[in-house]
Amino acid sequence: MQGGNGDGSYARNSEAPASAIALSKELLLNAINCMNLFRGEPSLRIADLGCGTGINTLSAIDFVVESIKKRYARESISVPEFEAFFSDLPLNDFNTLFRSLPHLCPRGIDEMQKQHSYYAAGVPGSFYERLFPRGKLHVAISLSALHWMSRIPEAVLDKSSPAWNQGRAWIDGARKEVVEAYAKQSEEDLKSFLRCRAEEMVPGGLLFILMAGRSDEHPQNQLGDPYSRAKHPFTQAMDQAWNDLVKENLIDEETRDAFNIPAYMRSKEEIERAFNQCEAFDIKSLKFSRVMEHSKEKQEKWMRDPVSYGKTKANLVRATLRPIIDAHLRSSHLSQEIFKRFEKRVAEDMKMLNKTCYYGIIVVSAIRK
Repeated sequence: MQGGNGDGSYARNSEAPASAIALSKELLLNAINCMNLFRGEPSLRIADLGCGTGINTLSAIDFVVESIKKRYARESISVPEFEAFFSDLPLNDFNTLFRSLPHLCPRGIDEMQKQHSYYAAGVPGSFYERLFPRGKLHVAISLSALHWMSRIPEAVLDKSSPAWNQGRAWIDGARKEVVEAYAKQSEEDLKSFLRCRAEEMVPGGLLFILMAGRSDEHPQNQLGDPYSRAKHPFTQAMDQAWNDLVKENLIDEETRDAFNIPAYMRSKEEIERAFNQCEAFDIKSLKFSRVMEHSKEKQEKWMRDPVSYGKTKANLVRATLRPIIDAHLRSSHLSQEIFKRFEKRVAEDMKMLNKTCYYGIIVVSAIRK
């Protein structure tokens, strides 16, 4: 994710993840109210896996800590201290994240102590690998992160392979072989994630996951209805932006074809199968929901001002994809040209502007056996 606090940062372009997290809070609270309270533990250890940066990250940990505290208090049990581990890839903007921690902001001593509800630490690394010692964690959450894959399947980048994804940046509507390659990699990733968490979590520990997902059993249909598929930032306008750069001789076709977005929207069936194969967790809840791309008020505003909508949508793409586009093109100038073409394409598509895009999400709560 793009760091910092600028217009194109993830911290300022995460309305959809915020809506998804808000929608899942009741499920998270229910999970916390059913989890083991770990009597006699001096401290409880909570990990936010794929934490990113911004208010979503901090509000989620605050919610978990305060909800557990209330449960201890209701049952008249001594409240332990809390350790919160914020984990993401090494290039994540941990500096901005930690500067935003409430107990590190300038305040009077009394107020600072009041806000210091947990001890924070950063843990860099991929959640597809081990991040913590065995039996370390009591709670692990991952919010709006697990649909990102560990890598692009090699077959998708191989011109001689039937899975070569020529002319597309992503897989929705792509050939069967392309989608199958993504699905296989996604399956391996989820198994790795669960295997690592199984080793790191204590028996009775809570695993809570929110990820982008799909309701359709067929992986070719990653995004549901036709308008969501056409309006999603990974699809139509994204492909058009890359093709614009090819037509303008700013990049060649090989450079375009070598770029693929490492994301996959799993179905409930795929997730349940991975948990069953892992055999280390009991699923307590597994639900699919949809959230709107943005509020109706914002949509009405942007219909009157398409240019503003184009900028907003381009900032969303910058927030989520700029680091990997920069790395692929090895040029911040060229990546900016991609975003400019994307912004222009979105602003000019008046037919799509008044359509509603929905994001599918899947929420899972499970207990370590």
